[in-house]
Amino acid sequence: MKTWFICSCLMLINTTLFAQKVQLPNGWFLSPAGNSIPLSSDLPLNMALAPDGIHAAITNNGNGRPTIDLINLKQKRIVTSIKVKNAWLGLTFSKNYLYASGGNDDIIIRYQFTGENLINKDTLVLGKPWPKNKISPAGLCIDEQHQRLYVVTKEDNALYICDTKTMKVLKKVSLYAEAYTCILNPVKRELYISAWGGSKIWIYDTQRDVLKDSVSTGSHPTDMAVNAKGKWLYVANANSNSVSVINVTSHQVVETLNAAISPDAPIGSTTNSVALSADGKTLYIANADNNYLAVFDVSDPGNSHSLGFIPVGWYPTCVRVLGKSILVANGKGMSSASNVIGPVTNLSPSDRKYKKSDDKAKTSKSEFKYVGNMFNGTLSVIPVPAPVILTKYTKQVYENTPYSKEREQGTLGEAGNPVPIKVGDVSPIKYVFYVLKENRTYDQVLGDMPQGNGDSSLCLFGKKITPNGHKLAQDYVLLDNFYVDAEVSADGHNWSMAAYATDFVEKNWPSNYAGRGGNYDFDGSRPIANPPKGFIWNYCQRAGVSFRNYGEFMDTGKPTLGLLREDEHYCKPYPGWNLDIQDIYREKVFEHDFDSLVAKQNVPHFNTVYLPNDHTSGLSKGAYSPAAQVADNDLALGRLVEHISHSPIWKESVIFVLEDDAQDGPDHVDAHRSVAWVISPFVKRHSVNHTMYSTSGMLRTIELILRLPPMSQYDAAATPMWNCFQATPDIAGYTAEAATININERNTAWNNEAKQSALFNFAKADAAPDRLLNEVVWKAIKGPQSKMPEPRRSAFVKISPVKDDDD
Repeated sequence: MKTWFICSCLMLINTTLFAQKVQLPNGWFLSPAGNSIPLSSDLPLNMALAPDGIHAAITNNGNGRPTIDLINLKQKRIVTSIKVKNAWLGLTFSKNYLYASGGNDDIIIRYQFTGENLINKDTLVLGKPWPKNKISPAGLCIDEQHQRLYVVTKEDNALYICDTKTMKVLKKVSLYAEAYTCILNPVKRELYISAWGGSKIWIYDTQRDVLKDSVSTGSHPTDMAVNAKGKWLYVANANSNSVSVINVTSHQVVETLNAAISPDAPIGSTTNSVALSADGKTLYIANADNNYLAVFDVSDPGNSHSLGFIPVGWYPTCVRVLGKSILVANGKGMSSASNVIGPVTNLSPSDRKYKKSDDKAKTSKSEFKYVGNMFNGTLSVIPVPAPVILTKYTKQVYENTPYSKEREQGTLGEAGNPVPIKVGDVSPIKYVFYVLKENRTYDQVLGDMPQGNGDSSLCLFGKKITPNGHKLAQDYVLLDNFYVDAEVSADGHNWSMAAYATDFVEKNWPSNYAGRGGNYDFDGSRPIANPPKGFIWNYCQRAGVSFRNYGEFMDTGKPTLGLLREDEHYCKPYPGWNLDIQDIYREKVFEHDFDSLVAKQNVPHFNTVYLPNDHTSGLSKGAYSPAAQVADNDLALGRLVEHISHSPIWKESVIFVLEDDAQDGPDHVDAHRSVAWVISPFVKRHSVNHTMYSTSGMLRTIELILRLPPMSQYDAAATPMWNCFQATPDIAGYTAEAATININERNTAWNNEAKQSALFNFAKADAAPDRLLNEVVWKAIKGPQSKMPEPRRSAFVKISPVKDDDD
């Protein structure tokens, strides 16, 4: 068996049947089938097949530089890669041209297709660029016979009908919800539009130029496929793990295909793309978050059946079929790869805006890849498998996937442990406090603890700055193998509160973070971004579990999520995101509110507490210094634990603490490895735990204690933190360590780092360019002449060959 490898040049990665088995930081595995072609940038979202039957174009729309790759499928290599200012999803070929969405620039770019090249010919303007107009063209399709280009949008929720001869807009049709893409049925002269922000597809009559009907589907309909005879439409439903099969004559759904590995699995497959075989009898379905294709026999619509699964790369976003080959765009490539030493080449546009042009900045050797754009996509090329091969592929998918219905209903554990094994079992713990902080890696904070797997050379905020973090890890349990499920705060707060981030979140935050337009729509402020059954607060409400929120999803001063706005569910005086407010003030507000609830014997059973200041404000002049902000955050955590641990409910309580993501610096194991604490009378005191845990695993532990069901396949599959606990409690309280540095220290210097920080936006989480902020913070702690080491990432590689049944 050959293993795959990633090389710096854009060459084919060869495999036989399976690639080397790779464990991701979230605990799931990859072993992609077929061959893989590395792409030029990150998050490929769409693929268009050229009319010559030889080439495919792929649009890369991540946090890195947007590009369009043209691939010769016979030679299995990129023949040209076009850098573009902006792009998002939309891509379609005519006979001589390639049309591509210009994303938030609100344009469509037309390239002449010459066979081995793409030449920028002209542009169709829908409106002024973001933020003057908020249009954001998404999917598009061509009716070459009638010289029409159809464009749907996700910001002004519309269909634009354009003339390809004049490159002008002829008509705009309102759609009343965010659209994802559109597909033309040339037989019936109908256009089908997927309502990404709804649960239906619209049907547009292209002859009469009217929106004539709609058909209900699952949640978040995205990609579509129509069979050659124009009778059957297949719609991928990203939030429903399913595909709707629609008879376009009767406008009725005749069946729903469940694409998950278990037919009644919770959300988490992210079924987001579909493709039919040439004969229309086989449907291939891309499950982005499951990292595999589901394969269905659809030769008799209404009586379709599953044929099996095919393992692919990380986060497949698009599947297409060309002859006897299955083509899959993998949004995050093949693994969490190691970094490269030397000048960075993947600065996002926002980083470029902030980067100083002086000589020192130009020659800096402390450049490194940013976690948000280091995962370059790949194109998998998979021969259509014979039944015996598909059986082996299916077996491998089951081995790669930790989720199962059995694990959802009952997980790992031990009898008598405070963390129940089954949903619904009773725990002696009655009160859960869930504390969220901002963006630190393990090595940055606890890398100096000799008991754990740390690199002290990367430790910025060691024991002197975070005495409580160190004491809590020492007195309770040190976790040195904990990984966040997210890359940044936009998806991090969703993962932290729902064990899932929808395809809207995952596909939109990269443009926003790169400064290419779009709002920060990810913390409950926009319905399309929310999971269909909501966040953990919604699950508490449905289960009758009381809850209260202190600051989370409150960046605007009041909760963005309507559920939290009721007085009983949130503490009005508690500030949300605001780095000018110290965390020790937040903690005092919490104490006052908590004490009033204790007096009434009305403490909620689930409490979320936001302590954001370890994010820091860089070296912005007049702001609290980075060391002061992290020390303030640490003191607030220590005081919070002290206060709860000396309350009447301590004997029945647990405090979980984590970072929403780990993007703000280096870690010698992986960019997703982060700090976490579990604090309770039931925790094994003075212990070190090397078990691989994740954000979803922490949530699974909370759910089991509160008798809540899993919210997604991720927490259902995750390892709960039961082996941090013991049956016999030790109810001794915690005494907070005093700060050993001045938490009121302000930045006073006006140096290069201060000038750079002055350009950063700290009005909301992660608005400042992460890589540059990391460098500023490093120099603030280590000195202006110090070099920040590049972060290193492990691929979690495990060799696991698949043997023939008769071996």
